Amino acid sequence: MIVIEDKPDPPDDSLLGLYQGVPLTERSVFSHQIEPDIIYIFQKNIEAIAGNDPQEIRRQVRITVMHELGHYFGLDEEQLAVLEDT
Repeated sequence: MIVIEDKPDPPDDSLLGLYQGVPLTERSVFSHQIEPDIIYIFQKNIEAIAGNDPQEIRRQVRITVMHELGHYFGLDEEQLAVLEDT
């Protein structure tokens, strides 16, 4: 599920998105009652760094969603940074 929020709570102007859930790499057939995975997108922060340019906003949303999906698949920040640099 993807949820769009104005800003994170507590406020953090550098946070564009957030994955909340259990990464696939940490799940097993014995896992019970796992809450639904949620990707939060923080609209005001994305608009601020994109300069309110609609094309740049779309680009940044795509980058942010792909980054948070990486967390869903079990990638950490270091692994994502390597992938994002290629």
